[in-house]
Amino acid sequence: YNKLLCENMAFTEDSDMKLVDVGYGNRVSGERIVADIGADSAPAKRLVAAAKENFTAIDATCGKKTRTVIVMDSGHIVMSAKEPESIEATEK
Repeated sequence: YNKLLCENMAFTEDSDMKLVDVGYGNRVSGERIVADIGADSAPAKRLVAAAKENFTAIDATCGKKTRTVIVMDSGHIVMSAKEPESIEATEK
């Protein structure tokens, strides 16, 4: 079943896709990350507010405080409870 599911998603076990852990078992494709910024700045807060209005916000905090805002190339905004430095370290 898992092999069939992966084939339907154009993802195989041999794929070189790099998944970045954004906390609590959530992962995003490292190749699609445009930027990861601290969530305390005013521009980050505006990004999150606009993404929530456009239904492009993905909350991966599991109810914890948002520490990092990740901008994806698809225009989605991922909110993470991990520090930006720890996400940057897993990207490399």
